[in-house]
Amino acid sequence: MAIRQMLRRSLSSERRLASSGSDVPKGHLAVYIGENEKKRFVIPVSYLNNPSFQELLYQAEEEFGFHHPMGGLTIPCSQDLFTDLISGLSRT
Repeated sequence: MAIRQMLRRSLSSERRLASSGSDVPKGHLAVYIGENEKKRFVIPVSYLNNPSFQELLYQAEEEFGFHHPMGGLTIPCSQDLFTDLISGLSRT
């Protein structure tokens, strides 16, 4: 499935949350990270273009399909791995 279709379906939940007064600024999205206990991160949408981040999206699709129980995009990876990835992306 194309990455755009994956994101449209996943982000439709985000749009519903944003319209209800969520604290996600324009140009960002909320993701829930963790294998057991989930932690919420708000990241710039520009991160979605990164190949490493896209790999995480494919993993999320395989594990959850398009049903994300937290209401936002849920990514099944360790929080340490995710923070390492986004800290590298924020420096570029």
